[in-house]
Amino acid sequence: MKYIYAALLLHSASKPIDEANVKKILTAAGADVDEARLKALTAALSEVKIDEVLKEASQVSFAPAAQTQATAPSESKQSAEAKKTEEKKEEEALEGLGALFG
Repeated sequence: MKYIYAALLLHSASKPIDEANVKKILTAAGADVDEARLKALTAALSEVKIDEVLKEASQVSFAPAAQTQATAPSESKQSAEAKKTEEKKEEEALEGLGALFG
């Protein structure tokens, strides 16, 4: 994550996201720099338009999460009803056994 944060910091400062700049930021922060990760990050980000990605990320809809929360209580009601039905069946079964040994 620290490599991504460094890249975002460079982007917000309108600086080029290259190995030297990312390495400077990580070194200044006191982090150990893995050269392989550094090269992989800069190679991957060279083809990414960060402004567009950030814009898309800010437009993500959280409606499905709200729907999930809305359906959760009804599911718990159903499971509670199922438990009551099971308990009732168990009680009836025990009453039947009690009649046998009466």
